[in-house]
Amino acid sequence: MWKRVLHTTGVLAFCLTAGCSQQGQNQQAKSPPPTTPPTVTNQPLATPVFSGERAFSYLLKQTSFGPRNPNSKGHAACRAYLSETLRGFADQVRLQEFTAEGYEGVTLRLTNIIASFRPEAKIRVLLCAHWDTRPMADRDENKERRNEPILGANDAASGVAVLLEMASLFHSTPPPVGVDIVLFDGEDYGKELDHARYLLGSRYFARTKPPEYVPRFGILLDMVGDTYLELPQEMHSVKFAPDIVSLVWSTARDLGITQFVHERGEEILDDHVPLNEAGIKTIDIIDFNYPDLTHRYWHTHQDIPEHCSGESLAAVGTVVTHVVYRQRTDHD
Repeated sequence: MWKRVLHTTGVLAFCLTAGCSQQGQNQQAKSPPPTTPPTVTNQPLATPVFSGERAFSYLLKQTSFGPRNPNSKGHAACRAYLSETLRGFADQVRLQEFTAEGYEGVTLRLTNIIASFRPEAKIRVLLCAHWDTRPMADRDENKERRNEPILGANDAASGVAVLLEMASLFHSTPPPVGVDIVLFDGEDYGKELDHARYLLGSRYFARTKPPEYVPRFGILLDMVGDTYLELPQEMHSVKFAPDIVSLVWSTARDLGITQFVHERGEEILDDHVPLNEAGIKTIDIIDFNYPDLTHRYWHTHQDIPEHCSGESLAAVGTVVTHVVYRQRTDHD
């Protein structure tokens, strides 16, 4: 994904009616006024244990299909895998199919994959990640390979892997609130600076969502598998949803998970921006410095499983899982 980075100083069942086909059912942009984190139950529901090992296996499975850039064989195979896997866990799975104009007149065939848990619950939480990978390695040191698609172990597979493991937990231990997992397509298609061809899936989702669909908050996971994981507070998130940032990072502190650092990070153009503009208060959990400030695997052929870690996936998954299971249910 190309990120626009600016260094800073300092309710019922969820149903999409546009471009959305149901499959395998198992039965604006301003900072919001709240500054206090959402309350949680005094005696929260027991939180299931998140497995970093299982999450890493989901990462490996995705990369086994090769690059998953739109219109590729890997893209089609991974879509089938993700859909089938989520149908085994969720109460409802929908495929939101749409097209977008690519370069040189190419029509991109794209799909947002939407899995809902407890669809009857009025109080809902949105968890999301993008599942497509970049069609060009435009940051690779080898200029001869810059036109080749990347494998995308961290930049795509990591966030999805965390959400698949969470889906398995929701299946075995239903969460106290409704949860919608949305895997966005077409996030990472555009060439650098061509902002109109990024975030295709989240923009389509935000544009076509029912007006009444306003979850309590959203959490976006992107690039969360880095072996040397360090997660500062992304600045769009601080602007749009400071209370959710506070909730997530304080939960990490309470759990002793040190990968969440209490520092302000960078401002990153990512899938949470269209969601916030559509009225869904959403934060981005992301480690953009992959693996660090001086060595960059982002948008290169070095974005491979060997540079990712199940421990990192467990850190993120554990925190987000606790956030979900601690939600207050008084108004269900």
